[in-house]
Amino acid sequence: MKTITLQLALILVTFFGLLTGNSNAQSYKTDSTQNKAVFKWPEGKKMGLCLTFDDARLTQVDKGIPLFDKYGVKATFYVSPDNMKQRLDGWKAAVKHGHDIGNHSLLHPCTLNYGWPPEAQLESYSLQRMNAELDSATSLITKMLGIQTVSFAYPCGQTFVGKGVNLKSYIPVVATQFETGRLWLSEDQMIR
Repeated sequence: MKTITLQLALILVTFFGLLTGNSNAQSYKTDSTQNKAVFKWPEGKKMGLCLTFDDARLTQVDKGIPLFDKYGVKATFYVSPDNMKQRLDGWKAAVKHGHDIGNHSLLHPCTLNYGWPPEAQLESYSLQRMNAELDSATSLITKMLGIQTVSFAYPCGQTFVGKGVNLKSYIPVVATQFETGRLWLSEDQMIR
């Protein structure tokens, strides 16, 4: 385990040594001939890397965030309030150090195919219930951390509620509440 942690640290140092840096220069400017925004990389950087983590696991706040902070790296953490409560001071510190916090739902519902308990099975959810759950999670995160979440990670990467002929996408629910929605094991896709 220590070897994996050390390897991860070395990889992060390598990547972020190349990627990080502060710049007071304007990052966006408008191309007046085509009327579209043009992104200017700060300090000559050529690429960026987005790191995101789900579930507010204890190892994220106990080990991951301190490692990122040591190297000046920022990440997005999609939290479920019950897990977040277990290390609330650590999550408050993460916000203070500039990490992004996103919503990951209240109960982390998932398909019954993964053995989830009945109260958290997406097949038993309606769009109204999912909307209320996301509202509740956002309210708790705002109350506990003093921030408003603008991003969401779909629990288990699943975007549906109900089953059979009553199966419905809850992507429109997410689109009304958040700027972005992230799936799971589909890092090339950001959907709303």
